[in-house]
Amino acid sequence: MPTDAVLRELLVRQLDAWLPAALHRSRRATLALAYAGTDAGGADAALRVVGEHADRLRGFRLTVLVLAAGDETLPARLGAVEATLPAEVAVHVVPGDPARLPVALKAAGAAGAPLLTLAHGAAPTPALLAAARSGRPADLLLATAPGAPLRPALDAAGFPLVAEIDLLTAPIPPEARDAEGLRLAFATGSDRSLQAFKDALWAADEHAGVRYRDPADPQGRAVDVAPEADPDPLAHELLAELARRGPRTVTELRRFALTATLYRAADATRALAGLLDAGAVARDPGHGRLGGDVLISAAGPGGPTA
Repeated sequence: MPTDAVLRELLVRQLDAWLPAALHRSRRATLALAYAGTDAGGADAALRVVGEHADRLRGFRLTVLVLAAGDETLPARLGAVEATLPAEVAVHVVPGDPARLPVALKAAGAAGAPLLTLAHGAAPTPALLAAARSGRPADLLLATAPGAPLRPALDAAGFPLVAEIDLLTAPIPPEARDAEGLRLAFATGSDRSLQAFKDALWAADEHAGVRYRDPADPQGRAVDVAPEADPDPLAHELLAELARRGPRTVTELRRFALTATLYRAADATRALAGLLDAGAVARDPGHGRLGGDVLISAAGPGGPTA
């Protein structure tokens, strides 16, 4: 499916950012890839990324866990890639679905060191989320069917930062909420990891028929995948945030965009510039650079709307 191609690309890009940071922080780390179905194609791509960092792995220990059921060719496929990896990388293929992840992570001694987990098609049970949270630091990419929000469960599991996105597989009217596709959530405790995920999200190659939707967007608009994100849906989310909480600084609105929407902090600056041009918001001071301490407020009842 096209959504699987997007998820695979996001995993590869996130791993490429995560592994150097893990190497700098610790002497060991764990990459856990858990698939509820038989399509574990992302595991091959992930191992190839690890191979690209082979010259930096001296004195390091990277454990790669791959959990999947029903794919008899997986051990041979991964074995061919593993043969090209340095001895510092240990790859373990574990039969079963993501429900076995807590046991596998405990057996691998993943707790207390950098841990990046992909759980594809997994129910966000407390046991699974607690296991994924056991790393120091811990990053989790969770993919499920569209539907119930994932943020409450991830918040309850103790992840400080969460991004949630729908990948849609067909052109859907804005009001439609039952599109086929995937709901993704990225959970972390690191601003840098969250920013890397957002950068990967908007840098992903355009795949036919795949668009993004922010579950937090009150209009439910689908947007195209592009390096320059369409700022209009974010502008509406910023207006809704101003309506909820009153005037906010540019810094606070940039932070809101990064931590509570599918957008990046830089996208908030572009969206605010558009709102100011349209007269939908006001700024204090009224002139000068749109710096972080500039206070933004919604236009009065008689003013224009976005």
